[in-house]
Amino acid sequence: MIAPMHDECAPWLALGRVKGLGCVGFKKLAACFADPTKIFSASSAELAQVEGLHRDVIDGLLNFSDWVEVDKEIRHAREAGIDLVPFTHPSYPARLRMIADPPPFLYVKGAIRAEDDKAVAIVGSRSASDYGRRVARDLARGLANLGFTVVSGMARGIDGTAHQTVLQAGGRTIAVLGSGVERAYPPEHDNLYRHISETGAVISELPIGTRPMAFNFPARNRLISGLSLGVVVVEATEKSGSLITAAMAVEQGREVFAVPGEAGASRSRGAHQLIRQGAKLVETVDDIIEEIAPQLLRRSGAAAPPPPRTLPQSAGEQARKILALLQENTLQVDQVIERSALPAAQVLEILLDLELQGFIRQSPGHIYIAER
Repeated sequence: MIAPMHDECAPWLALGRVKGLGCVGFKKLAACFADPTKIFSASSAELAQVEGLHRDVIDGLLNFSDWVEVDKEIRHAREAGIDLVPFTHPSYPARLRMIADPPPFLYVKGAIRAEDDKAVAIVGSRSASDYGRRVARDLARGLANLGFTVVSGMARGIDGTAHQTVLQAGGRTIAVLGSGVERAYPPEHDNLYRHISETGAVISELPIGTRPMAFNFPARNRLISGLSLGVVVVEATEKSGSLITAAMAVEQGREVFAVPGEAGASRSRGAHQLIRQGAKLVETVDDIIEEIAPQLLRRSGAAAPPPPRTLPQSAGEQARKILALLQENTLQVDQVIERSALPAAQVLEILLDLELQGFIRQSPGHIYIAER
């Protein structure tokens, strides 16, 4: 069934309702169709040419008929002052568009601006200590004063502190919710929600009315990292959702930062774990800027990246092969083993040797990155 033509957002909302079509499947469709909304008028044969698209998803696209609910959601969004920002719209964040599983569209309360491309995420414990809140305030204020947008999840503790500090500094902040964007969560952040939506943006990929269920938050965390140049973790337990955000940041090629805490404190263990795995230790905002400055220079064209480093002539062919793989892509250790076709023990020995020589570094999740 072809989408109704009275609202350009209707086909985008319909894509979000096709059973089995996740964000990865959507990106495959977007790669094949210049205008993803034309998918609903595509033939079965055309859809079958999309690599990895299952038959039940194709049938769901061909037979979609839930337009009444789509229209109802559009009305609800307009009544609540919520904008729908599709994947192809200029306001859709460019950095988020590049992740492996971007949402087909975003619900936005407020406005996303071009300046939000220069963003850093600050996340951490809901039961933050006075020390954690102080560090979060210092970092958020420093980033805001340097013109960075601060991204977080509007949760209690570190998230809320970071948002509030940026607002007080007159900066921009974006809150990413794991629920519908039409109301604040947690409820006690209602004033914070209102202020963020007035001067920055509150966003979600979830339909209006979606309750804040626990299983929504891990997926939400990939948007926090996806919007950002890097993610700063301020206090986190070993099972903190902030560690999920950090892991997703690594997968997306973002920088990961962690603030050291009190030795032995449960709130410090997650951040200390990240530091042991290669996260950049952060004490002041200068530590963040030092790490992301090369990204900002590359984007501005101020300086060309240095050429890839080369191993000395005495290095073996296996080491050269592994370094070349990592200079092409950031890889997890299992991917290095698979692509090099070398024994696991030999790969691990070479990786350690390259790391000790400063040719590569290891990030959380046994991800290896070539140094320049």
